[in-house]
Amino acid sequence: MDPMEPRQREDTVDEDEDRRLAAIAPEIIRITVNLLRRVAGLYPEERVPEEALLVADEVLKRYGTDGLRLLAMTLTGWAAVEIEREAQASGRTLESVLDEMELTRLEVEAGEWGEDTP
Repeated sequence: MDPMEPRQREDTVDEDEDRRLAAIAPEIIRITVNLLRRVAGLYPEERVPEEALLVADEVLKRYGTDGLRLLAMTLTGWAAVEIEREAQASGRTLESVLDEMELTRLEVEAGEWGEDTP
């Protein structure tokens, strides 16, 4: 099974892990909001991934994999909500909005984004 595909899984979050994540969640959310404040409207757009990587590296260093997991969870939750809002506001389906995002991924894969051309 593709690790990026949605899947059913057993409840693997035990109470100890739940307490660890809950303890650092407010700080990770603060870090996430600060990251989004820095990158929203950032120009050139190529600096957005750079900022994200710097934050991810710092979170990993300070909070370990738990912090990195929370950062991913927070960003994914907010992205999902915004995708739903975009679909509703534009009168498009979720699938249509996601297809547009997929086109961006294909452009990146083809090397059309962030590379200097000779």
